[in-house]
Amino acid sequence: MPHTYLVREITAPQSFRTAQVSALFDVPISEKVRHAWQVDLPLDDAPWQIGLIVGPSGCGKSTIAQELWPDAYTRGYVWDDRSILDNFPAGMETRAIVAALTAVGFSSPPDWVKPYRVLSTGQQMRADLARALCQGGLVVFDEFTSVVDRTVAQIGSAALAMAIRRQPDRHFIAVTCHEDVLAWLAPDWMYEPATNSFQWRCLQRPPIALDITRCHSSAWRLFQAAHYLSATLNPSALCYVAEWAGVPVGFTAVLPVIGFKNAYRESRTVILPDFQGIGIGTHLSDTIAAHYHAQGKRYRSTTSHPAMIAHRNHSTHWSLCSVAIHGNPMHSHRVAVVSTKRSVATFEYIGS
Repeated sequence: MPHTYLVREITAPQSFRTAQVSALFDVPISEKVRHAWQVDLPLDDAPWQIGLIVGPSGCGKSTIAQELWPDAYTRGYVWDDRSILDNFPAGMETRAIVAALTAVGFSSPPDWVKPYRVLSTGQQMRADLARALCQGGLVVFDEFTSVVDRTVAQIGSAALAMAIRRQPDRHFIAVTCHEDVLAWLAPDWMYEPATNSFQWRCLQRPPIALDITRCHSSAWRLFQAAHYLSATLNPSALCYVAEWAGVPVGFTAVLPVIGFKNAYRESRTVILPDFQGIGIGTHLSDTIAAHYHAQGKRYRSTTSHPAMIAHRNHSTHWSLCSVAIHGNPMHSHRVAVVSTKRSVATFEYIGS
């Protein structure tokens, strides 16, 4: 059970300016400034994986986190000018790095080869979270989501929570002043230093309701930069857009299969970077496939995305047709395996 009694005491600096402010605002200046915290966290009373320490600036969050978990505490990671991939531990397999980046919703291979400093703040946050996943054991992450847009923070929190809960040996404590991540991170417990209050939580992530509609091919312009292979779109594609609360978040393009009657294939499925990592892509793809299947049409999809392959491997709605490595066809497998080389798997939607 983490327990500590913390006292932080500093000598107040004396100067002409501090004396002026003291007189102007009637602020007494004592020789010493003292803060104390009595912290008792009953973390041995129940199993947990995710914790949250939350409260306003100055309430002692960072001080407590550093004192209780000094070896696990971090505010982020050091990144040099090598690629994101090369900044992970030298002995780590590339496949494991890709899995960590994909798990937190950073699913853009062209951005993995860039230096950290040129990424967007949202991408930088997800790269840091991927490093945290690779650290193993307990990670105490201070200033969690502090510098990113709040939508990015919430989606990133949900993606991280999903990744952590897939591995029971991992534990993560977020330290933040932003309460809006609570529902999305869905921690097992929450501690508020400002009131010295602790509570076990049992939260579910807020539902995400998508509106999926046919759209004009011009909508592709919003999504083309986020596609990791090609920005081109076949002019004959049937296009669909997914919106969340009126905001476009995903796009799918479908093409008829030449030479086959009532047969279609998924040409593009793209989710904007800020909304990746929480299953929107797989849901969108499944929904479009089910739409065509319900009309008595065959529907296939070829993908090299590790998360999409993993989803379809475990889904009863998809049947694996073939696997290829670098474009070289292999014999059909019951399960597609993602290797360090680029695996391309073709699935057919068979419904429930």
